[in-house]
Amino acid sequence: MPDFAAVADDEIGDDLLGLIFAACYLALAIDARAALTLRVVGGLRTDEIARAFPVPEPTVAQRLVRARRTLRREQVRFEVPTGDDLRARLPAVLEVIYLIFNEGYAVTSGREWMRPQLCRDSLRLGRILVGLIPRVVEVHGLVALMETQASRERAQTGPDGAPILLGDQNRALWDPLLIRRGLAALHRAGALVESAGPYAPQAAIAACHARARTLDETDWTRIAALYGELGRLTPSPVIALNRAVAIARATGWEAGLATVDGLADDPTMRDYPAYHAARGDLLAHLGRYDEARQTLSRASALTRNDAERAALAARIADLTAVPKGAPIGSPTRPG
Repeated sequence: MPDFAAVADDEIGDDLLGLIFAACYLALAIDARAALTLRVVGGLRTDEIARAFPVPEPTVAQRLVRARRTLRREQVRFEVPTGDDLRARLPAVLEVIYLIFNEGYAVTSGREWMRPQLCRDSLRLGRILVGLIPRVVEVHGLVALMETQASRERAQTGPDGAPILLGDQNRALWDPLLIRRGLAALHRAGALVESAGPYAPQAAIAACHARARTLDETDWTRIAALYGELGRLTPSPVIALNRAVAIARATGWEAGLATVDGLADDPTMRDYPAYHAARGDLLAHLGRYDEARQTLSRASALTRNDAERAALAARIADLTAVPKGAPIGSPTRPG
């Protein structure tokens, strides 16, 4: 088995899972593990990794240099560990696989809305993990989440590559096989007795969308409760924002806006495009169009993705034609 340093910058063949475990070597800090795996397995540039975390680009570059030095010094080999070592390193591996999936599902920058190949690579790695570690809830939870989200691939862009948001998607284009696989993986996760981490609740949220025939038939009350559960497991302003959007759908736009505004002082939200996009959408629902345009313009200025910027621009241009209280599509990424 060749050592990591010998293959890190070359063609790595089919042994991706072993390479990820090498990149997730326990001597490395968690942020360095994720950055290195995204670089050598996901093929992401340093600036894309920086936005995925998010941290300054020079910080990511330094992490990559230090991580490579550590792996060379320790003569780490890319192979799948066993026993306690495998379980100790598994959370970092799951995190990295989902980060790679997310970069494919919601591209941080450039012209593309999605990079489906990254999603497929992540799914393949997740399925390998299920075969390797079949009694761990979060392995099934992560696979369930990725399968269900990946089922929307064909519906998320039009023939010209323009994004189609969740509320406007033709659900007949959602892949029923991937949905069935996702629901089956979620069922297997629920059948295990150990406590779930963050992936199983997210998979349950995705399943709520998958089961609904339309946006209005979605169980938003259940989704809000699941985001509350997720927030208790892993407190995050981003999770709180998603819960606020679900609350808006479940109980009313005023309640949703009040919850979103409660996050305004969080420094993470200040330059987070999805925060301003969600707030602008809620303002539009309430007929506060001038404020909505300003807020959506802020989201447009902050996003690094060209397709997302175009979707926001179209939303801003159409705002004045929307009657107060009319059902409108969210300008944010699909959930």
